[in-house]
Amino acid sequence: MSASRFLVTGANGQLGRLVVDGLLETVAPAEIGVLVRSDKAAAGFAARGLHVHKGDYGRPETLTAAFAGVDRALLISSSEIGQRTAQHRNAIEAARQAGVKLLAYTSLLHADTSPLGLAEEHRQTEATLTASGVPHALLRNGWYTENYAASIPAALAHGVMLGSAGDGRIASAARADYAAAAVKVLTAAAPQAGRTYELAGDAPYTLAEFAAELSRQSGKTVAYQNLPEADYKAALVGAGLPEPFAALLADSDAGAAKGALNDASGDLGGLIGRPTTPLSATIAAALRA
Repeated sequence: MSASRFLVTGANGQLGRLVVDGLLETVAPAEIGVLVRSDKAAAGFAARGLHVHKGDYGRPETLTAAFAGVDRALLISSSEIGQRTAQHRNAIEAARQAGVKLLAYTSLLHADTSPLGLAEEHRQTEATLTASGVPHALLRNGWYTENYAASIPAALAHGVMLGSAGDGRIASAARADYAAAAVKVLTAAAPQAGRTYELAGDAPYTLAEFAAELSRQSGKTVAYQNLPEADYKAALVGAGLPEPFAALLADSDAGAAKGALNDASGDLGGLIGRPTTPLSATIAAALRA
């Protein structure tokens, strides 16, 4: 049985690892539990003195021990689109049975009204949380700037950045910003149950502005080329992306054109107590890498 006060599920993912690192800045390793799927990840966390649980959302029997005795937990949304509602339900039920006092869930920016195809499973999960009676906080994460930074090598190689976002403004932030917000909520002295945070970057930009900043920093001219959603999806598939993932990215860009990835609440910067990471910094980091 776990003796940890905190639990981070999906801890071996990119966001999860950053959350664990952030927790370790103020919380003793023995107070932190992690739920991971791979033996390699389990060994790495165990070496750092954390409570490690092997399992996944799709196997409810593996979740009981992970949540037992936990005071505050972070439910990082599953990456398995189409299966997430059921998987999250399993984790929420395990948290309910364990009597977890706070379950923070990484939802989607404006999940209740978002036109993005990604939003539906988040809406269903939020409804499950409400029905469960588990005290919870919603961390409605906006877009990661790294999602667009991943296209930098191809943009530099071809001198063009493709997309379908038009003139839509995107209030993205660095993955580390969202991780810092999760840490703040998990460790907050003030009650967090019932809170909903719309988390997004401070300085929205268009993809044309992204391309211009990339051009400035790289010294190579990169133009933004806007495509219809179907054409953008076809270009992504042609570049080797799996069809479902290409469809997700194209749908998200089309949603951005309608304002779905924009937000001016200031919740993220206010929560982490500093400005969110600017676009220029993420591009610089990607170029260094």
